[in-house]
Amino acid sequence: MKTTNQIEASAPANVRPSSVSKSTKALPDFVRHCTNRRLSTESVLNYLRTRLPRQYEVAEVVGKWVWLDVSPARRPGLASLLWALGFHWNQRRSLWQHPCGSFNPFGVHPADPRLKYHSYFPADIQPA
Repeated sequence: MKTTNQIEASAPANVRPSSVSKSTKALPDFVRHCTNRRLSTESVLNYLRTRLPRQYEVAEVVGKWVWLDVSPARRPGLASLLWALGFHWNQRRSLWQHPCGSFNPFGVHPADPRLKYHSYFPADIQPA
């Protein structure tokens, strides 16, 4: 008698699998994504302000991270652009996050980082 245990797990549609096919298009996108995750907070905000002003209006800075509360279902084309810019979708918080070079995957993460780190909306700050 032969028994097999198969566990099938499916990743969300917006998460790219780690075993990306070796197509010429997928690899540069992944490399660009990883490189852009090291951009500074100011660089990410400047990009949003100049190229995606509607997203800049809802951008929140939490510590050094930039959060965008934009549903990927409403604008599917925006999801690929944000991913290439270095953002990732946080399923638990239901928003896009950019680490701005400050990420520690093995660190302790508070339930609500806004309570631990300073947070603000850059679009609300009036220039002097």
